[in-house]
Amino acid sequence: MRPLTADDLNPAILKVQYAVRGELAIRAEELREKLQADKHDLPFKKVISSNIGNPQQKGLDQPYLTFTRQVAALMEYPPLAEHVKGKWPQDVLDRAKELQEEIGSIGAYSHSKGVPLIRKHVAKFIEERDGYPSDPEDIFLTAGASAGVSLLLNVLITPNVTGILIPIPQYPLYTATLAQYSGVALPYHLSEPDGWSTSLHEIEAALAKAEKDGVKPRALVVINPGNPTGAILDKSTMKELVQLCEKHSLVLLADEVYQANLHRPHTHPFHSFKQVVRELGSPIPLFSFHSISKGVKGECGRRGGYFECTNIAEDVRALLYKMASVTLCPPLSGQIGVDSLVRPPRPNDPSYALWRKETDTIHDALRQRTQLMAQRLNSLPGVSCVDSPGALYLYPKLELPDKAVEEARRQGKSPDTLYALQLLEETGICVVPGSGFGQKDGEHHYRLTCLCPGVEEYVSALENFHKGFLAKYGAL
Repeated sequence: MRPLTADDLNPAILKVQYAVRGELAIRAEELREKLQADKHDLPFKKVISSNIGNPQQKGLDQPYLTFTRQVAALMEYPPLAEHVKGKWPQDVLDRAKELQEEIGSIGAYSHSKGVPLIRKHVAKFIEERDGYPSDPEDIFLTAGASAGVSLLLNVLITPNVTGILIPIPQYPLYTATLAQYSGVALPYHLSEPDGWSTSLHEIEAALAKAEKDGVKPRALVVINPGNPTGAILDKSTMKELVQLCEKHSLVLLADEVYQANLHRPHTHPFHSFKQVVRELGSPIPLFSFHSISKGVKGECGRRGGYFECTNIAEDVRALLYKMASVTLCPPLSGQIGVDSLVRPPRPNDPSYALWRKETDTIHDALRQRTQLMAQRLNSLPGVSCVDSPGALYLYPKLELPDKAVEEARRQGKSPDTLYALQLLEETGICVVPGSGFGQKDGEHHYRLTCLCPGVEEYVSALENFHKGFLAKYGAL
């Protein structure tokens, strides 16, 4: 019998690249295993996973929210309620009872779009956020926002014909999924000198190139707040983007999973595209994504999220439901997490004071780390870094010595990959090279999270490595 080989597989998957879990992450795991040995020669004591926004990962240890976990525990094992009466807040017990009466056992499949009651709660959350109605029938609960993005790109793409406009730099989910479904990436560059702002001129240029290349643009992806940049769109730019979608008959895919990660909310507030579309009375088709993995919840492993359909025809929505049904339903534990996301404790609820303390503590830590890290990175020779007003990351730019660029070329790697690999080998800090997110030719970046505790020690290690790297390649 002839063995199965890579040549027998779908050729599209050979083009899939996902830098967040790529070469650096694989090497980090190898080093983490090496650290477990009684004797090792590594110059660090731990691997720091600064490559992925995974807040509760071991070593990052962002605390979970008590309310979320207590409700989840009661849903997993309902008899626990008898043991915690009088010990846990009554609103936790009441919430779990309400969900149990609607769902029954979370070991059973739910509706393919998600539990109807939870979708009603999502719709109410959106109404309160935006000031405009939301229909539960327009809500699809998903296994994290990524599953929703994958579903939508799958149904939008005609292989090798359909173009999807994506920001550069972008979250690698988009290029990976486009490769999987044989879509055509239509990149538009964000403006780093302007705080990673979105340029309509760049998008128009990408559309003109697509037309010249015989590609049919179908959708515009906007990540707000940005990943990896942390940039937050102002409302006037959002209105221009909506009008651009009208002009070119584009579907708007609004990735809004970092909407709660605002470091300077008074000067850089979040506005949803749903709100802007309704204010303008625009007819553009809009899909908006949210997740329990980011914000202050950080419940990545539960795989919970949703997308809302705005201005989507009923026959299209029916086809989306058909495709969602193929996977039966999103995980119930994730759906329970979504309910806690959109229905946190309210003032005067027994759980509110602790919930407020926990969320404020997480927001404050992220804000302080982001500001400190940006300040210290900007003080280094050959480094410039936008002080991100949102999300969980910084994306510093590197001016690398010619000798380092030549060495990277000799090794067959991008220069920022060489930099990131040496950073990992010397400090145990794992970051993602900017080449994995996309950047202009001749530029070099890396993305690191602002989730790491012990920020002074962490940043000092980054500083010492950078100065040593420049000296090694003759720039100091």
